Amino acid sequence: MKGRFAGVAFQLAALAVFVCMDTMLKLLTARYAVPQLMWARFLFGLIAAAVAIRLVAGRFPWRSHAPVLQAVRSLLLAASNLLFSTALAHLPLTDCTAIGFASPLFTVALAAVWLREHVGPRRWLGVAIGFVGVLIALRPPFLTGGAPMHWAALLPLGTAAMFAVYQILTRKLATIDDPRTTILHTNFAGALVASALQPMVWLAPSGTDWVMLIALGLLGAVGHGLLVLAYARAPASLLAPMSYTQLIWAALAGVLVFGDWPDGMTLVGAVVIALGGLLVAIPDRRSRAGAGTR
Repeated sequence: MKGRFAGVAFQLAALAVFVCMDTMLKLLTARYAVPQLMWARFLFGLIAAAVAIRLVAGRFPWRSHAPVLQAVRSLLLAASNLLFSTALAHLPLTDCTAIGFASPLFTVALAAVWLREHVGPRRWLGVAIGFVGVLIALRPPFLTGGAPMHWAALLPLGTAAMFAVYQILTRKLATIDDPRTTILHTNFAGALVASALQPMVWLAPSGTDWVMLIALGLLGAVGHGLLVLAYARAPASLLAPMSYTQLIWAALAGVLVFGDWPDGMTLVGAVVIALGGLLVAIPDRRSRAGAGTR
């Protein structure tokens, strides 16, 4: 699968996988410390990616032309997951997901400044509209006059900023390394750091919980593998706002797994987010013209 449409398809599939992983994480935070969950997420993800690539490629394309960038990218992913998983212990899944949607705004700005990607006025407008939709879904006090937001709401914002840089590095590395190399490096630094913390937090899992912990790694490996494939085929400024569709899956998981029904403002916010995402998804004329000359 090649081209921008394939990139969008891979991105949408990755987002659905991430919601499944986040749902499982929220279930497990009731029994285990976040660093132990991160250990399972990154270690089993690393093993799954290594086995899959070995079976498909017949080798381990481990050597990177930008090892420092790969390490920074992996550590950013570990830090963003740590913040998000901690937030899940205190907030509903839908709220955490919605707050994290500040990430596309950061990503588009970074793509324009760092990667020199063309971001036209319509795309900027689409991102701004999507961000307004996120605010509506969050029901902040200055809109509703209600109680102050929980302190944990700041954690997904930190996740959004870190994940934006992670996405930009993913796009940058797509022009330097083989995607399989980037997939292998994705979980490596996080697995090392989380393993060093285990003597302080370890709690022996039950048999069923071992299955869920291993599934965390498998889902993470699949999700980030799809993400790498997406960013190898389409620009960051186009793919990042697709993250808004994740709210739909998060709301559905919240209802089915935790019984958290989204209220009217959340639904209105979701519609506004979708409208903003559509504005961003339509290619600019300049992008179409450039595609025709390649």
